[in-house]
Amino acid sequence: MARQEKKSYELSEAEQRDLVTLIQQGKALPEKYRFILFEDKREVELVWNGKTRDVCTTVLPFQTLEHIDEPRTETKTQGDLFDSRGRQQKGWANKLIWGDNKLILSSLKAGALRQQIEDAGGLKLIYIDPPFDVGADFSMDIEIGGETFHKEANLLEQIAYRDTWGRGTDSFIAMIYERLILMRDLLAKDGSIFVHCDWRVQAYMRAALDEVFGRDCFKNEIIWHYRRWPAKSPMFQRSHDNIFWFGRGERTVWNQQFQELSEATLKRFGGKKVKGETTKEVLEEESAGAPMRDVWDINHVLGANPENVNYPTQKPEALIERMILATTNQGDLVADFFCGSGTTAAIAEKLGRKWIATDLGKFGIHTTRKRLISVQREKKAAEQDFRAFEVLNLGRYERQAYLNVGGRLTGAQKEQALAQKENEFRELILRAYKATGFGGNEGTQAQDGFFHGARNGRLVVIGPVNLPVGRLFVEEVITECRKRGASRVDVLAFEFEMGLFPAVLEEARSKGIDLAPKYIPAEVFDKRAVNKGQVVFHDISFVESTPRYDKKNKFAVTIELSDFSVYYTQRAAEATITAMKEGKSEVICEQGQLYKVSKSKDGIINKERLTKHWTDWVDYWAVDFDYMSRKEIIKVPIGTGLSGVASLPGFGAHQGEMTLSQFEERWTGGYIFENEWQSFRTRQNRDLELATAVHTYDRPGRYTVAVKVIDIFGNDTMTLVPVNVG
Repeated sequence: MARQEKKSYELSEAEQRDLVTLIQQGKALPEKYRFILFEDKREVELVWNGKTRDVCTTVLPFQTLEHIDEPRTETKTQGDLFDSRGRQQKGWANKLIWGDNKLILSSLKAGALRQQIEDAGGLKLIYIDPPFDVGADFSMDIEIGGETFHKEANLLEQIAYRDTWGRGTDSFIAMIYERLILMRDLLAKDGSIFVHCDWRVQAYMRAALDEVFGRDCFKNEIIWHYRRWPAKSPMFQRSHDNIFWFGRGERTVWNQQFQELSEATLKRFGGKKVKGETTKEVLEEESAGAPMRDVWDINHVLGANPENVNYPTQKPEALIERMILATTNQGDLVADFFCGSGTTAAIAEKLGRKWIATDLGKFGIHTTRKRLISVQREKKAAEQDFRAFEVLNLGRYERQAYLNVGGRLTGAQKEQALAQKENEFRELILRAYKATGFGGNEGTQAQDGFFHGARNGRLVVIGPVNLPVGRLFVEEVITECRKRGASRVDVLAFEFEMGLFPAVLEEARSKGIDLAPKYIPAEVFDKRAVNKGQVVFHDISFVESTPRYDKKNKFAVTIELSDFSVYYTQRAAEATITAMKEGKSEVICEQGQLYKVSKSKDGIINKERLTKHWTDWVDYWAVDFDYMSRKEIIKVPIGTGLSGVASLPGFGAHQGEMTLSQFEERWTGGYIFENEWQSFRTRQNRDLELATAVHTYDRPGRYTVAVKVIDIFGNDTMTLVPVNVG
């Protein structure tokens, strides 16, 4: 950063010649010419390699995966806001969104949900705690069988977060700068943003906020002081973080907060006069407190603290509570776009605020889901109001953004461009899967283009780009295999139709075909990961549930979770053992089992299985007793395809956003999971119920029950169970 004084300046002939030469050679111009040639009133500016003020303009529709609401008592279900079970069916539902927050922010800014945000009174507060630690990632420690397994971040998380530091501070500031602009454009005119950081990026963050929001909108730098175990070091111990508070405009919502003083402090000031009144009288009049200072002494969430959810970057509730109370009112909307363990959403719910929380890490989303269900239960027990919340993502549609064809093209040109992109896309997947692709003249097996490649003597077919692989597609795979006399095939897909397995696998086996479904991971879109051969395609998990009918009540049923298996692998035993020092041990995950591998001082290897029972893998499971009763409807810009992908460069902070009339509703072909019953483990309670409470249907008939299981890493699997009652 440097201070520049504006002054009139005429280029010399030598400078003019130098500029022409540099431009002709395509070289960058020296920084001084920006201030000489162009009007720029900023005296101080943060500059980094590749700086641009362009922001993401992609608009994607949000996919509603799940609707979660604790049933209320009958006295709470007056009017049409709630259904007969006491579950919310209208009004604002809070949003828990999984995905890249850049795409989420651009889609919130100019998509259909913007209207809902404005109808809710506008976004009044944003709090973010971005990953300002250079080594921060989404790895986690899982305790099981008295041992700790270190779960590494998946490649998507590593790319988004750890690679944020690929070019050092330049990368981090470029990442946060674009998101700050999008957040600013989402905020209400009297809204506030609090940005949490520490000594690593504090100076850069303040400069970026000054530039995006304006120095006149700066409110406070809050110092969060926390106690640390004393340790000798060659410097003063670091024991604080910084939180910058800026407004969207100069005026923000403000509710004065008071800091409670101890009895000793009251006694010490009791006899002194302040403007004719004793300080003690003033303090008592102001709820025995003084106007809160900008230094907050709040302890970390550690050990036996009941708040502790075992999330590495968890922040104390008292910290977030002060910001929400000071800058919002009852019913206001609060957002956190790096939500982590969900502290912001939990406190917003407890204080009667609406909320939006987003994160890229599945484990963070899962932790937040459990935490918010617990808050709902607490408020229900206390007979207090609470709102339903929805779990959404952009996952199904992010690949549409990858394939998005822009520009002013004719129908034929667009179709040709899309076909070319799809071919490139399939080549990328085959390369990531380490399969050999079939060219137009290579082999007779793929002359009609149905199969896309082969690997280790198995055919490989990639499912539809836009839709989950369903029964019809699998049946076609079986038919094509039989035509060719092929007996082994891998089916790669982003999603498989729910309830598809294991029935179709049995059907394939009965016809002599070994069919292996594999999930295409989101990491396939990162060419660096593909080139390094780091992308792992996982087998599907398996869930088995059994309905138990009530002999006395023909309308009642209980669902029992009877089996669950996963196929996750991390840190192969051979490589771990080779790298392991004598006398040490490691916990690895191999083919869906956790093992403790140890090497004695004599070099003897011992391998102990830690996952003794399939229930060890289950962290959470939930049931929808009438799945397919609520279709998933998305709002897409009029004139777009089913994907709803749009790019709207004309929408900015002062240009307005799309109105509701510019969107149309479409059914995706999917359904929303109505979370009607759930059981999950918490840090305080590790017990898990394996059978639901009795559910009673209103009328006889055939119903489809959906059972969702989430494993200890935050990954979810669902199966469908048919039931007949009456």
